[in-house]
Amino acid sequence: MMIIMKSNATPQEVEHVIEHIKDAGLSVHLSQGVEATIIGAIGETHDLPTDQFEVLDGVEMVQRITQPYKLASRQFHPENSIFPLDGFTVGGEVISIIAGPCAVESRSQIIDTAYAIKEAGASALRGGVFKPRTSPYAFQGLGEEGLELLAEARDLTGLPIVVEIMSQVQIDLMLKYVDVLQVGARNMQNFNLLQVIGETQMPVLLKRGLSASIEELLMSAEYILAGGNNQVILCERGIRTFETTTRNTTDINAIPVLKNLTHLPVFLDPSHSTGHFDYVAAIARAAVAAGADGLIVEVHPDPVHALSDGRQSLKPEKFAAMVKQVGQIAEVMGHRLASVSPFPVHG
Repeated sequence: MMIIMKSNATPQEVEHVIEHIKDAGLSVHLSQGVEATIIGAIGETHDLPTDQFEVLDGVEMVQRITQPYKLASRQFHPENSIFPLDGFTVGGEVISIIAGPCAVESRSQIIDTAYAIKEAGASALRGGVFKPRTSPYAFQGLGEEGLELLAEARDLTGLPIVVEIMSQVQIDLMLKYVDVLQVGARNMQNFNLLQVIGETQMPVLLKRGLSASIEELLMSAEYILAGGNNQVILCERGIRTFETTTRNTTDINAIPVLKNLTHLPVFLDPSHSTGHFDYVAAIARAAVAAGADGLIVEVHPDPVHALSDGRQSLKPEKFAAMVKQVGQIAEVMGHRLASVSPFPVHG
């Protein structure tokens, strides 16, 4: 249920409504936009009459939210969510690009990649450090050593770092090092993990599951939002279909559909959705043309010898060319690439 306040409602009237919501045993979500203040009454409201809120001073109207995902709904939050990361913002008119290797392998690999993607125009550095693979004998990641290397790369380049979290037991370690938590496709419906992340104020990149519907993705985001963490980025990364010529099938439809249903920023991962470097730039261009707020792309200085996902990783020079292309498309769409801050000065 959402309670829309009058444009001239006083802070005292807003607080009075919030008190009534809490007295009804519901939780409160306050959204103060440019044009309206909306108070969300979250919980079991089906049998709760709306007139007990409609009579309160300062209330314009009361509406029931029809979608099962309440806080993620554009019905509840009409304006696009925009939130800051170090040096740039996510959402709005800015296109952000996260780039880096699937896995952190060595100091030289991650530092060289960080410098290269920064020069090309990336906004943030990604790198996996916990890499549970289909085979238990494959490279499993460097763990905390990898986090330390990513932190060093951030110090040298100024790029915030994005790292996938695999379990709630890793939360304290992640909070010590990273700027954005990534929830991978396999953990999209790990609700215990989502609840723990919801209790943090860390930005989250939430990837769509391999066979998850758009509504299921939004319901997973709802777990994080319900915990009080409003900094959620949704990420389309391809879904599993009957087609085998690419690693996954890119659901390009998901971008405009999500932009219509939710206020949350929407990214696309052209690396996992195609599984082959030859197709990454084309799908990246399509994503921006379809209205995506950003991209997450795998980049490796030596893909042939990569320990993970080398086939879908771009070399730095190909990544730089892709950034120029998506920047041109962004301008046509009335957007722009996120500004890249200068390299830090070290004494």
